[in-house]
Amino acid sequence: SGPAAAPKDYSVTAIPGVIAAGQRWTMLWQQDGNVADGIVGTDDGGLLIAQNDKSDVLKLAADGKPTVAYDHTRTAGAVSISKSGTVFVVERALKSAILEVAPQRRVLADRYEGDPLDCLGGVLNDLTADSRGGVYFTNGGLYYAAANGVVTRYGENLRTNGIILSPDEKTLYVTNGGSIAAFDVQPDGALTNQRELVKLPAGFSDGSTVDGAGRLYVSGGPAGVHVIGPDGAYLGAIPTPFTVISLAFGGPRKMTLYAAATLRENGKQSAEIYAIPMLAQGFEGRAK
Repeated sequence: SGPAAAPKDYSVTAIPGVIAAGQRWTMLWQQDGNVADGIVGTDDGGLLIAQNDKSDVLKLAADGKPTVAYDHTRTAGAVSISKSGTVFVVERALKSAILEVAPQRRVLADRYEGDPLDCLGGVLNDLTADSRGGVYFTNGGLYYAAANGVVTRYGENLRTNGIILSPDEKTLYVTNGGSIAAFDVQPDGALTNQRELVKLPAGFSDGSTVDGAGRLYVSGGPAGVHVIGPDGAYLGAIPTPFTVISLAFGGPRKMTLYAAATLRENGKQSAEIYAIPMLAQGFEGRAK
């Protein structure tokens, strides 16, 4: 089962400093298959899209032209770019791994406590790269792959999906079903002080991003995009024509919010990328 193929009616109401009333989503790209997840904006106004079915990372240029940026990624499911420009993906195929694809191609981590990451069960879901050369990632639980490849598990009673660092990298946000959990990030990347940042008023939580003011944006369910202040205040929702799964700021001055949707109809699946103009500006110090 999945979202209906027909778009739903929606009306955007103003969220002060975030979005103006009456804005509309525009579809930029569409392709058949499970081929859009884990999106991230690039410095040139483009967008990287993980293509699960094709094992490619697609680059959608600012003018909407698609090209393959990275191939043979073994079922890449999400993309993250660190502050220094290092590009990582989660590889979901057998012998799953956190893979660096640029500037060099190498496996950052593929084992946890001596066993393959496959032994964690499920699939590697989402990731966010830090400034230490490490990567936080989700797989139902919450993990940190340090720059030396050592993987550590954190958190209790989590059902994780989307994950993102705050602009100052002092807080890590991870989705937890119908709520958002927050952790304090220590100088060595360790996580402490797990707490519930906010309980969402409706629906579940999926992909996430942050803006330059530290606000958190979380996709999930019929609400569309939840907007949450860094203090945990629920600021409102940006409705979407379809249920969206992944979010990223991009475009000129990062004033555009992008969203990926996966659509299912008559047993077939397709993916679409949507964009909407924002008052909020994405965080320019790091991708996404």
